[in-house]
This record gives sequence, structure tokens and C-alpha cells, in this order.
Amino acid sequence: MEFLVRQENRMPVMPAEEAARIKAAEREYAQQLRDRGILRRLWRVPGTRTAIGWYEADDATELHDVLSGLPTFPWQTITVEALATHPQEQPLRRD
Repeated sequence: MEFLVRQENRMPVMPAEEAARIKAAEREYAQQLRDRGILRRLWRVPGTRTAIGWYEADDATELHDVLSGLPTFPWQTITVEALATHPQEQPLRRD
């Protein structure tokens, strides 16, 4: 299943070393998700601390497990939309 995920990061101000450690862990985890084919694309919304991601997971439970594993999960406000293939994206049938 494909999902569109909006993640608003509300990470509080913290010591620079701790913030850098969390951000590095987040980057490493995201790369692992890319390598596994779960995180397909990731965009930043300009001027915000929001990211929009295209994820592919077996089901909503797997997606929840993936998202809750994010190092910044405690500070995220996340919305998820399941995606279905649009008729324009389906091949034409020739009967």
C-alpha cells in the first residue's frame, strides 16, 4: 500500500549536541527506510518544519511501526492518507 505522510516536526530547543545526535539518527533511519523501499520520496515544505513523504508499506500497521521508530517521533504531528491508483494511472484496457 502507498501512503502520503505529512510530518510536522515540533522538536523542542535542546543542547546542540543532543539535537545533532537526534538529527543524525533520523537521517540514518530514513536511509534505512529508503534502502528497504519503504520511504519512496521525501519533500520539505518551504518555510516550515514540515516534511511530506511517500511511503510504501504492507499495511497501516507496518507504516505505524515504521513511523513510531523515527528518532523524532515523540515530537512529530503526523497525518497519513492511504493512496489508491487513479484511473488515469491505470493502463487502458483494449476489449
